[in-house]
Amino acid sequence: MLKASYKKYILNFKVPAGTSRGVYNQKETFFIILEDEYKSNIGIGECGILRGLSHDDIPDYEQKLSYITQNINEYIDNFHIELANLPSIRFGIETAFRSLNSNDSFQLFPTDFSSGDAGIPINSLVWMGDTKYMETQIKEKLEVGYQCIKMKIGAIDFEEELRLLRLIRSKFSKKDLQIRVDANGAFNKDNVYKRLSALEPLGIHSIEQPIMPKQYELMREIINKSPISIALDEELIGVNNIEDKKELVSFLNPHYLVLKPSLVGGYIASEEWIDITKNNKIGYWITSALESNVGLNAIAQWTYTLDSDMTQGLGTGSLYTNNIESPLSEKNGYLYYDKDRNWNTQALK
Repeated sequence: MLKASYKKYILNFKVPAGTSRGVYNQKETFFIILEDEYKSNIGIGECGILRGLSHDDIPDYEQKLSYITQNINEYIDNFHIELANLPSIRFGIETAFRSLNSNDSFQLFPTDFSSGDAGIPINSLVWMGDTKYMETQIKEKLEVGYQCIKMKIGAIDFEEELRLLRLIRSKFSKKDLQIRVDANGAFNKDNVYKRLSALEPLGIHSIEQPIMPKQYELMREIINKSPISIALDEELIGVNNIEDKKELVSFLNPHYLVLKPSLVGGYIASEEWIDITKNNKIGYWITSALESNVGLNAIAQWTYTLDSDMTQGLGTGSLYTNNIESPLSEKNGYLYYDKDRNWNTQALK
């Protein structure tokens, strides 16, 4: 018999994190702890809900999590089905089970990455804010060797955002630096084509979610007409049935999918999307969704097993003042698992 518990934890941002949907100062998350009397280690998973965005952002979220942990033995064999509409909880349970069944609670996928012998190329994330703040972020990221940056756009004056992007491109060519932008649905039918055309000369790799999701006809038209590759992100949230996933990709035919395991329901759900991308010859990359280092570690170790040649969106580990101390570290645009550093699990108790 398994025993499960959960703990709510509030992560504090070092500086406010701005997006077109608002500004984050704190981020709540939930850790699931599994225990088995026959195993020496424990299982640890993170339910990284994003309020206002996650499909399972519901009023009784914590009550459901409490019920599931109290009745964990009922979910051992069917949690992927039973928790399909609770993607962040499903991912937390999925990783907790894998953690429990590993020799080391934090070694979920033994690879060259988890042994510290290889890194994962990651993009640097530039948050929205005033012009000076964004310019400072960009300068710092480029100085430490990132070869791909992702810039949030859509919250401040668009001309200022263009100016910053032009400044970057004037110093770094497409060959030297890949630029991705993420609008988080900030554009609309009246300005989207004008803004995409303005971005085109800057050698932008791709733009994530230019308009809000569920505008299928307009999104399809944008993907067909856009001079810049379109990546779907929020569009994937809440699409849980495999046939619905196939239908969505077939209808929209995007250039890329951005997969966030906490938002789409974990490894198995993400791998369904990946199989669809391969069958439709479109690209994808994996992105964390502001989890603590517990969730980031689970996503990163799995990501390395995919043998993807894309730069991944896993550079969120240094955002918080009170993150869980871990072996994860960023260096020269790569994420590493430093075996000389230890996990500090005091906050999980």
